[in-house]
Amino acid sequence: MSSHHRHIRAALFAASAIGSLASAQAAFAQQDAAPQTSAAAPQDEVADIVVTGIRGSLQSATNAKKNAVAFGDSIFAEDIGKLPATNLAETLNRMPGVRLNRDINGEGTQVAIRGLGPSFTRVLLNGSQLQVASDGGTNGGSANREVDLDFFPSELFTRLDLAKSPSPSTLEGGIAGTVNLRNARPFDKPGTHVTVVAQGQYTDSNDKISPRGAIVASHTTDTFGILVGVAGVKTKTRVDGYETLGYSDGNLGTGDPGGNNFSYASIVPNNAGHGLVAGQPVDVVATSGLTRDQLSTALIPRLGRQALTQGDRSRISALASLEWRPSDELHFALDGIWAKSKRNYDRLIMNWQVRNSGPGTSAQSTGGMIPIDLTVDDNGVVTSGTFANSSFFLEASQFRQTTKFWNINPSLSWQPSDLLKVDFSANYSKSRFFREQPSWVFQTAPESGVDVYYDNTGQGDYPSITTNIDLNDPNNGLWEWYRQNVALVRRTTETKGAHLDVTYGDDVFNVKVGAAYDRAQRTIRAYDNSPAYQLSVCGTGCTGETGSIPTSAIPQYLMPGSVKNFGHLASGNIGFTRYIMPDFGAIRDVTDYESYRDSAPETRGAVTGGATGDMDEEVWGAYFELNGVTTIAGRDLHINTGMRYARTRQEVVGPSQIGTEIIDITSRSTYENFLPSINLTYDVADNIKLRASASRTMTRPDASQILPGITFSDPSALVASAGNPDLQPYTSDNYDLGGEIYTGGIGYVGLSLFMKNIQGFTVTTSQEVTFGSLNIPFESLIPTQQNALNDRSLQTGIPVDQLPITVNRPINLSDLKIKGLEITWVQPLDFLMDGLGFSANGTYLDQSSSSGLVATGVSKYSYNLQGFYEDDRLSVSLNYVWNDDAIAVNRPQNGIQNASLRSKARGQLDLSAGYQLPFLNDSVRLTLDALNLTNEPIRTLFEYDNAPYSVYYPGRTILAGIRANF
Repeated sequence: MSSHHRHIRAALFAASAIGSLASAQAAFAQQDAAPQTSAAAPQDEVADIVVTGIRGSLQSATNAKKNAVAFGDSIFAEDIGKLPATNLAETLNRMPGVRLNRDINGEGTQVAIRGLGPSFTRVLLNGSQLQVASDGGTNGGSANREVDLDFFPSELFTRLDLAKSPSPSTLEGGIAGTVNLRNARPFDKPGTHVTVVAQGQYTDSNDKISPRGAIVASHTTDTFGILVGVAGVKTKTRVDGYETLGYSDGNLGTGDPGGNNFSYASIVPNNAGHGLVAGQPVDVVATSGLTRDQLSTALIPRLGRQALTQGDRSRISALASLEWRPSDELHFALDGIWAKSKRNYDRLIMNWQVRNSGPGTSAQSTGGMIPIDLTVDDNGVVTSGTFANSSFFLEASQFRQTTKFWNINPSLSWQPSDLLKVDFSANYSKSRFFREQPSWVFQTAPESGVDVYYDNTGQGDYPSITTNIDLNDPNNGLWEWYRQNVALVRRTTETKGAHLDVTYGDDVFNVKVGAAYDRAQRTIRAYDNSPAYQLSVCGTGCTGETGSIPTSAIPQYLMPGSVKNFGHLASGNIGFTRYIMPDFGAIRDVTDYESYRDSAPETRGAVTGGATGDMDEEVWGAYFELNGVTTIAGRDLHINTGMRYARTRQEVVGPSQIGTEIIDITSRSTYENFLPSINLTYDVADNIKLRASASRTMTRPDASQILPGITFSDPSALVASAGNPDLQPYTSDNYDLGGEIYTGGIGYVGLSLFMKNIQGFTVTTSQEVTFGSLNIPFESLIPTQQNALNDRSLQTGIPVDQLPITVNRPINLSDLKIKGLEITWVQPLDFLMDGLGFSANGTYLDQSSSSGLVATGVSKYSYNLQGFYEDDRLSVSLNYVWNDDAIAVNRPQNGIQNASLRSKARGQLDLSAGYQLPFLNDSVRLTLDALNLTNEPIRTLFEYDNAPYSVYYPGRTILAGIRANF
């Protein structure tokens, strides 16, 4: 059965399950459904989904859609702490055209809108700019303007607005769209109230239960209100996975096609077995059973590895909001948010070492593998075979990360007359991020007679890698040092700004003008003390008996792996599932790790993989906006139009290697943009709306990509990343056309067509250059990289300065066109059963450019299906979100010219249910949420379906608890 058919089957299952639950509840229901309605007023510019009862939410959405002028969506909570989902990213995922970036544990982190990545979405907090010094998740390294929304708990927010077509008053910087987060305020619900949310969270990846909860209290008088709230969660995390760092083919000699990322043996190593005689020449083409052309392009994982991540994650957030309303005309507000997040993970990765295979003299040399009896498919992907003289290495890391954030946001609204209104707001925020990620790496000794038996015939979710040695035995006499890393990264962000808006006129016609000042400063600096620490741990070369842990003592610091059911959520045979782990505490103590950490000098490349440096960005903005209603052919035409001006001053500072020193290099730029927009809505009939929009939007170039300098983030020194100070900001001309037919009650069908013509879009391209042309001193590299370059020089006979290096560098594309279609259908099914209904939306995207390169993270098809049933006490909602394949990283990859990384299509089925207890004045509600019911993994592919780049198993999550209002 195809994956698409499985997704359809899951959606049908969702509808069937809702029908069954509805029938069961109807049997004992005592009265008809009586959903609540909301008193929240929608904005003119966006369409609102007011979250109360499910039907009340959809009714509010339908009514708001009729009154909207621009294209967009909103989610409201009529009550504090009642936004759906566990964080704001998951909540936004319910909107059409929104796609989530997920961490390896399955939790949504960042949102992408209408086919463009998270950096193209402007995220605001109470209308002001928002930046957090986090990095995109466990494997993240993002250093641009993306905002990790998992940092913010949904319990402290009451409104989320998504503007897909801009109004002139919308802050610039989001080609894809603008998201505005609005925290809870006391006058959202006048009076005295306390809301308590308490849940237990169970995950079947580790069979652990974790607590999460929130408490929000508010009180208002006639003129003054105060609200305080705290939300926290501490989860036990475990994710089993498979990783590769891509696929590679072997170098057989000059002139062979392919990426040539490693070399097979030319002389039989010691202990090779299989009837091969040590020291004799070996014809690897003959042993492989393939032709020379087939073997030279045969793809195997560059590092095929089982990856275990386990530990805990905690987050606590606090909100304080004050409102003073001395009169109906004058309102003051002061909002403050503080949050802290910690991640403490251990990462245990056992690697089949392919990338460094080949003859050499360093401690990392394996002498080269010998392929035996291989089979390949039509794409050159190896499907089975044996690899003699293989090697494994254990990469054991401790991941200690802390992020802090606080923001203060005063604002006022003054309406001195019926025709004049003045709004003013200011903001100041600061965020700090620190990650410590030491690694201790042990490898099997070279020429130890290690075989790998490789099976990629579809027997499991990913290739099965097994071996003739016990990888879970610390005393097999094979383990020796490979490397030790002391790596840290620190980030800070600081934002400040002030906005003034003045509106004159009434609902029939008004003029709005405004000005804004925003400044954002970001610093990312990395520190590394690996060379000195490596010498103290194991001595010169890591093979002698010097250092605090000589090779002979290694077994004392290793132990069998403690996880007995690795891969229990996977399907089929996934290869070895048990392997050694270190005694982290003992190693840290005996090697005096903390002293090397605390004295680590600055380096250029961060352990997160991102660029390092500083950015200072100032923006002055001004706009005028006209809003009005006129009549054409007896029908109303609603107009929103105007112009925004923005002037940007940008200064970036990047560390670069000059000789043996790190020197900061500064790049400065100033540019200005005029951004017109017009939004039109025409009432074709009482139940038919026609909409049109045209606008120009702008997104500033990725600050991390502007930073000068070249960074090696690859231990084998095959790949480097370079900045491009010449990057220009890019603009988009946007066109939207759509409308809705309203069928009565909550029902409507909506259609939106859109097109974005983007000039100067930035993509990362790969170029092969020589190491010598990089102007990076060989001695400035870490020992692992030096050894890798020496090995490759010996393997190929090419001097180190002439060795080919792949450099990834961002460039501006001349053009990128994205065309799309969004369809929404909301339909009650009361003719079948009172309280039954569904909501569905789907998005189609198509992109093209003259270069052939495209925006990453764009799914051609995606859809969101929600089936629901509710009455006066029970509510049940099943939600299914599906995203098609998407390009994750453009080609080429690992020197394979036609290979890109692809995010595999994925669907997720979630259940949400609640029951209002019929006592305590209906103040207590039981809640149940079940996430990822079908246990869908998160997959990325190396071009081909049978070449998985990474596979993670977040498993199912069940949250059960209560929500009480007093």
